[in-house]
Amino acid sequence: MTPPVVDVGDTVLATLRDTDRDRYLACLLSPVEKRPALAALYAFNAEIARVRDVVREPLPGEIRLQWWRDLLEGGARGDAGGNPVAVALLSAVETYRLPRETLTAMIDARIGDLYDDPLADRNDLEGYAGETASALIQLASLVLSPEDAARSAEAAGHAGVAQAVAGLLLLMPLHRRRGQLYLPLDILTATGLDREGFLAGDDTARVSAAVEAFAGLGLEHLAKARRAGPVPRAVFPAFLPVSLAEAVLRRALREKAAMLEGQLQPPQWRRQIRLMRAQLLQRF
Repeated sequence: MTPPVVDVGDTVLATLRDTDRDRYLACLLSPVEKRPALAALYAFNAEIARVRDVVREPLPGEIRLQWWRDLLEGGARGDAGGNPVAVALLSAVETYRLPRETLTAMIDARIGDLYDDPLADRNDLEGYAGETASALIQLASLVLSPEDAARSAEAAGHAGVAQAVAGLLLLMPLHRRRGQLYLPLDILTATGLDREGFLAGDDTARVSAAVEAFAGLGLEHLAKARRAGPVPRAVFPAFLPVSLAEAVLRRALREKAAMLEGQLQPPQWRRQIRLMRAQLLQRF
C-alpha cells in the first residue's frame, strides 16, 4: 500500500503551532503564497531558540546547533534527511535567495544561550537581539518583498531589540531559576546590584529599578522603530509579532520585582486580538 503523501508545508505549520504560537498566528495573517517560507523561518528560529530547554549540558546543545550550521553550509553532516523544518528552510533559502550568513549568525548567537555568561553591557544585548530577533524580521521581510525589505531595515533593527527584551522579560523567571541572566551588567551596576544579587532577588527596590531600566530600554527601541518611518505594507506581516511586545514591556514596568515570581504573558485570546488589530491598522 502506498503511504500517504505528507505536505511539508502543512507539517512545518503544525510544528510552528506547537513551538511558537504567536508567530504561527502571524504567519496565518500573511499572504498565502508566502506562508511556507515564513513558517520555515519561524520554525527554524523556534528550534534553535529552545536548544537550551532540551539539553542538560552545553556540548549536546552545541552539536545540535552545529547540525543546523552544517545544513546551511552544505556539510556532510547537514543532510536534511527526514526533518521537515530543515527541508522547508533550504527550500526557502533557495527560492528567496536568503543570505545564509545571516542564518548562521543566528545559530552562532544561540551558542551563548547554552551558557550562563552574563552580557557585559547594552551593546552586547543589542548585538544579540540584532542577530536573532532583528535578523528574523529582516529575513521574513526578504521573503515578503525583497524590494521593500531594505526600506524597513532600520525599523527592523530597533523592533527586534524591543521584541527580544520583551521575550527575555517573559522568560526571566525561568532563566533566574537556572542561574541565567540576560540583563546587562551595566544596568545592574547602575542600580547597585551584581549578577548574584539580582538572581537572589532579596533587594526588591534595586531589582525593581533594574527591571524598570531593562523594560525601559525595550520601550526606547520600540519608539525608535516606530519613528523610523512607515513600514511598507508588503513587508508589514514580518513586523506583526512585534505588536505583542509593548504590553509585556509596560506590564514589567508596573510589576517590577514582582514579575520574577509572576506571569507577564497576556492570555492567548488577547494576543490574537492584538495581532489582528495590528494587521488591520498596519501599526505595530
